[in-house]
Amino acid sequence: MEYIEKSLGKIRDSEEAAKTVEAEDFGKRSLGEADGYSKRSAEEWAAWAREQDLSEADLPYIHGLLKISFADWLDEADGLPWLPEAKPFLVHPDGSTLCASDEADMEAALPRDWHAAAVGATAVGEALETRRPATVCAARQEWPPLRSRDSVAVPVLSRSGGIMLAVLGCLFPSGSVRESETKLLQAAALHFRTCFYRRFEHLLLNDDLLSRQATVREERRRDILFDVMNRLHDHIDVERILSEVLTCLENLYPACRADLFLSQDYSSSNDKVKPLAFHQTDMQLCRQAFLLGRMQEEKAGGYRRLAVPLAGKQGVYGVLRLDLPEGACDETDLRFVTMLTSGAGTAFEKAMLHEQANALVSELRLINELTQQLNRSLRLSDTMEFAKAELLGLFRAEFCCFLLKDANHERFVVVSSNVPELLNRTFAIGYGFIGVMWNTREPVILSDYNAATPVESALMEATGSRSLLASPLLLNGEMIGAVLVAHREPNHFSYDNYKLLKVLSTHLSLAVSNATLHAEMRRMAVTDHLTGLHARHYLNERIRKKQRKDDAGSLILVDIDHFKAINDTYGHQVGDAILTQVSGIIRSSIRETDIAARWGGEELAIYLPQIRFEHARKIAERIRSRVEAETNPPVTISCGVSEWTSADERISVETLFYRADMALYQAKNGGRNRVDAG
Repeated sequence: MEYIEKSLGKIRDSEEAAKTVEAEDFGKRSLGEADGYSKRSAEEWAAWAREQDLSEADLPYIHGLLKISFADWLDEADGLPWLPEAKPFLVHPDGSTLCASDEADMEAALPRDWHAAAVGATAVGEALETRRPATVCAARQEWPPLRSRDSVAVPVLSRSGGIMLAVLGCLFPSGSVRESETKLLQAAALHFRTCFYRRFEHLLLNDDLLSRQATVREERRRDILFDVMNRLHDHIDVERILSEVLTCLENLYPACRADLFLSQDYSSSNDKVKPLAFHQTDMQLCRQAFLLGRMQEEKAGGYRRLAVPLAGKQGVYGVLRLDLPEGACDETDLRFVTMLTSGAGTAFEKAMLHEQANALVSELRLINELTQQLNRSLRLSDTMEFAKAELLGLFRAEFCCFLLKDANHERFVVVSSNVPELLNRTFAIGYGFIGVMWNTREPVILSDYNAATPVESALMEATGSRSLLASPLLLNGEMIGAVLVAHREPNHFSYDNYKLLKVLSTHLSLAVSNATLHAEMRRMAVTDHLTGLHARHYLNERIRKKQRKDDAGSLILVDIDHFKAINDTYGHQVGDAILTQVSGIIRSSIRETDIAARWGGEELAIYLPQIRFEHARKIAERIRSRVEAETNPPVTISCGVSEWTSADERISVETLFYRADMALYQAKNGGRNRVDAG
């Protein structure tokens, strides 16, 4: 009966069985009270225990029970009329001496191997062989140390099967053994058997009580688990599921410390929910549980650490780690924790999928709205400003930067940013994270720029940022630009942010491309293809707008002298080159706010906002002299200048051109290569 030996292990260090029961948290409750049975039922169980007995197969497992019973017997036999020199002892049926009334005294009086010698040389051997009481006087002792002792041995038989449980022996001084001593030992053997069976019955009842208590606890755990599972699957909120699991464990195991480590990119308000960092030294057990997908445990310093994977049908999402005192949980508790974690993993997965579905719907709605907003404006500057504001809000970023590729110079230019010092700065194609994206055509996510700085970044250095999201703007596989968002806190951006920016960058690329194409079309519509100057209708429109806001302005009309003769002499290609040269000289001679246009044929026009006549005449003279000196083949020009002021009567664009045209006519009639005023 192995359970006897196991039960003895629980009460081996206790002299009173009741103390063991109390230690198992049964208190003073009776068997019937603990398990919900009536008093009569408890008495029936006690009667059942009295009817039980041992078999031959149980003898190898009763050593401990015999020792405890012998100690009980010694306590209760303290008043028996033993001779002062009497030394009772107990021998197992296998011949091993289990214990004696005075181990120290007998060890001092006899050699250390007295146990084996006493069995073979005293009455014990005869009692074991005959199964009857035996007496051996000192003269018959074969072992010299015992020739001064008489020995008496009485077999202890089971109460029903007649199985020899032990032999109770006693050593007396030589010549002191009488019939009364033998009968006293026989009575003592019966008394010992009573002590033995009292212990035996207690073990049976205690074992049954523990079994029933475990059943009750199992049922209670099952009810709790069922209730918790219902609540878990009622929730579709990840945070509530995690809190539910941790609260349940804290309530059931107050001495337990529970921590939940998630591999998902999820930030929780619960301080017991942490990221699963494999590189940390104390995460070895959690790493094994995560990779193997089953519970792992280790013991150290009186504590037991469990690591249980939080798994769903699609994978493992994290690890629940429990630190609890040794012996604070049994196999039933382990099964409960495993089932709870399994159910929590399924509920967590369901909640995560629900949140991901909601996030996907929100992202699609956001992408749709953002695309519509981007496509409402075809002005590149408006598109960049709107996109910058949206990205800063969407990713809760602090800084944003847009760059576009300058095809003419093979570089990237910052066209929009909330970092003023970066505006209009240019960067080489291979610089920093731009170079990384140029080579890979893939977005970049960086958790901590200070901890890992693979490349240089002007944005990160200028702002002191540590988190970065960046994505190339691709069109037909070609990188036309890039967008970067940054934050000064580390680990600010999630992998979901990374995926969302990757999707948004596609729409941003199209919006930027549309705005760029629209700007190019507008430029072509208001620009003369040959000279690169504005078209005549654009000049007229701008002059009208300036007249509504300014209080003065001047107009210069330029005509290339003898242009027909140049075409006839050198050909139209040279004539076109002359037009291009003169246009270039005009552009380099005026301000950015001035407007130069091709008026028609070889005639050009320049409008100078807020410039009075005398200043305009000097500008025209400077252009005339440069044309004469810098053109090849050399040509000359004639100029007519006119002005308007707010003090004049309202003057129209046509009138302003008419006056300049009259002045040009005078210059040409006056010999050409000169400037006249109208």
